[in-house]
Amino acid sequence: MTERFIIGLAGAPFGLKGFVKVRSLSGEIDHLLKLQSVIVRQGEKEQLLKIEESEASGSAVIMRFAGIDSPEAAKTLGGAQLLADREQASPLAAGEFYIEDLKGLAVLADPDNEIAGHITDIVEGGGGYLAEIRLTSGESRLVPFRREFFSGINPENGRVILQNTWILE
Repeated sequence: MTERFIIGLAGAPFGLKGFVKVRSLSGEIDHLLKLQSVIVRQGEKEQLLKIEESEASGSAVIMRFAGIDSPEAAKTLGGAQLLADREQASPLAAGEFYIEDLKGLAVLADPDNEIAGHITDIVEGGGGYLAEIRLTSGESRLVPFRREFFSGINPENGRVILQNTWILE
């Protein structure tokens, strides 16, 4: 299982003291406000930055990092990914999963439990989330990630059961 997650994206500078606007990828911000430090990734470069101040700003969070004390310095963080350990990520409710934990799960075709393919990603669609499945034939399909199509979702066992295999045709 993935132990580090991208929890936010750094945006534009905010104000004159070096704050950066951070958009949460989970849509929730409470966990971001509790962070004392975060790993900031820009391309291949990662650095651990201490968070000196943070506060809610609508659906985002504004953060000021140690050593970043001007709008010009804050601008250099634009587009950076903020990473945190699993225990610092947004907590899950019952029946929720981290997308990273779903990637790679074997998709079993119910009732014969044959492997039909593997989940390669979960993407947002107009009406909800879609599971991108790479079939054993090499083709890809998008399937609504809903209970009427998937059951037995078990990242620990590395599998999920597809209820309606006709959707892969």
